[in-house]
Amino acid sequence: MAPVTAQPAGSEQTPDAFETNRRYLGSVAYRLLGSFTDAEDVLQDAWLRWQAADRAAVTDPRAFLTTVVTRLCYDQLGSARARREAYYGEWLPEPSVSYASAPDSPAELAERGESVSLALLAVLEQLTPAERAAFVLHDVFAVGFEDIAASLDRTPDATRQLASRARRRVRDGGPHPGADPAEHRRAVEAFAAASTKGDILGLMEILDPDVVWHADGGGIVRAAARPVHGADRVARLVAGLVDRWFTPELGLGHATVNGEPGLLWYEKATGAVGGVMAFTLAGGRITEAYIVVNPEKLTRISPVTTP
Repeated sequence: MAPVTAQPAGSEQTPDAFETNRRYLGSVAYRLLGSFTDAEDVLQDAWLRWQAADRAAVTDPRAFLTTVVTRLCYDQLGSARARREAYYGEWLPEPSVSYASAPDSPAELAERGESVSLALLAVLEQLTPAERAAFVLHDVFAVGFEDIAASLDRTPDATRQLASRARRRVRDGGPHPGADPAEHRRAVEAFAAASTKGDILGLMEILDPDVVWHADGGGIVRAAARPVHGADRVARLVAGLVDRWFTPELGLGHATVNGEPGLLWYEKATGAVGGVMAFTLAGGRITEAYIVVNPEKLTRISPVTTP
C-alpha cells in the first residue's frame, strides 16, 4: 500500500488523484498483465512517479496516470513473456474470485477487473505487448488512439492498426460470446454434480465434444502440463481426480470467477482455497475449462466461510 502523506496543519483535505483513480488503474494493469501481483507492483511504481511529478503541469491526472501505468505494464510484458515461455506447463492468469450471493453490477465487476473472463485473458497472452495494450486501452477502456500512441511511442495510425490486428486475433481465437448467466450456472452445477460422483456419462453430457482442459499448477501442484482435448479424455481425467478433489477434508463450492459462475475447492478446516475453475460455454455445453491450482496465484483469494 502507498504511504499516507501528512497534510500541513490547516491545509484543505483534497482527494489525491492517484487514490481517486486507484481501482481504475489497478483494473487497467490487471487486464494488461493478467496478474494482480504484477499489477500491484506497477501501481507502487506509478505512485512513486506521481509523487515526483510536477502536478501543476498535469492538466488531466487520470490520463497522465493511465499513460504511466501503461508504460510500466508495457515494459513488464516483455520480460513477463520470456518468463512465461519458461514456465512449467501452461501459464494461466491469476483468477479474481468473489462469493457474493447476488450478482454485482457491470460497473463493480469492471472496477475489480472481474468483467474480463479467464478465457479472454488467456487469449490476450497470445498478443504482442503493443497489440495487447492498444486493444485493452481502446476496446475496454475507450482511451483515444492519440493518447495510446503517446503511451506506446507510436503514431495514432500505427496504434489503430495494432488494435485492429489484436481485435481480429481475439475474435478468431477468443471464447464464444458469453452464455446467459443462468445457463452458465446450470452447466457449472451439472459439471460439479457429475464430478463429485466420478460420473463419466454425466460429464460427457455437459462437455462439448471438442472441449479443452487447461490447467496451471506452476510445477508446484500436480496438473496436466499441456491442454487436454476431447470430451472423453477430459471426462476420464476429471473422474480420475475425484479421490484427490473430493475428500472429507475438502469442500467444493460455487463462486464468481472473473464475473462468471465458477467452482473452487477448499480446506474445510481453514477455508483456504486450493483450486479455482472457470468455464466457457457454447450451446449449453462446456467448451473450455480453466483450472488454476498454483498456490502462488491463489494467495489473494479470501478463505471460504461456511455457516
